[in-house]
Amino acid sequence: MSAVSYARRSPNSILKAIAGILAVVAIAVVAAWMLGDPERLRAMELFMQSPMGLIGLFGLSVLSSATLLLPVPGIALTALAATVANPLAVGLVAGLGQTVGELTGYLAGASGGALAGERVTSSGMARWMRRRGAITLFVLGFVPNPAFDVAGILAGAMRLPVATFLLAAGSGKVLRNLLIAWTAAQGLHLL
Repeated sequence: MSAVSYARRSPNSILKAIAGILAVVAIAVVAAWMLGDPERLRAMELFMQSPMGLIGLFGLSVLSSATLLLPVPGIALTALAATVANPLAVGLVAGLGQTVGELTGYLAGASGGALAGERVTSSGMARWMRRRGAITLFVLGFVPNPAFDVAGILAGAMRLPVATFLLAAGSGKVLRNLLIAWTAAQGLHLL
C-alpha cells in the first residue's frame, strides 16, 4: 500500500481497524485471565468439553463471521477453546459456525446484487469469482483475510448457488480452524 492510499483512508476504516485491535487485545487479556488460575482453567475445560460449550463456540463463531468488513477475532476464540477441549471438535464446530456466519455477506450480495454497480462487478475479484468461484472461496476461506467478505458479497450478487458457496467456504474455514486448533493444542503442550 502506498503512502497516498493511507492518506485516503476514511475515518470509518480507521475505527474498524482500532475496534479489531481492541478486540484482539481483549481476548488476549481474557485468555491470560482464564489460563492464569487453575480453578478457572478447570471450569473452562469442563464447560468446553460439554455439549453446551460446543454450542456456545458455534454461536460465537457465527457472530465472529457475521460482521461484514469488521474484523472480529474468531481465530483467537478457536485457539483459546482448543487449549482446553478436543481440537478436532473445536476446529470442526468453529469452522462450521464461521461458515454459517459468512452467509450474511452472501445474502447482502444476493439481495443487493443489482446495486453493486459496474465498478464492483468488473473488479479483479469479480473476474476471479466468475472463472473460479468455488476455488476462490475455498482459498479465501482458508487464508485469514478481510477479502472473504467481498468475495461473499460478490458470490451472492453473482447468484453463485448457495450450496456451492457453503461447501467451498466451509471447506476452507473448517480446514483453517482445524489447523489453528491443532496448532494451539500442540503449542500448549510445549509450554
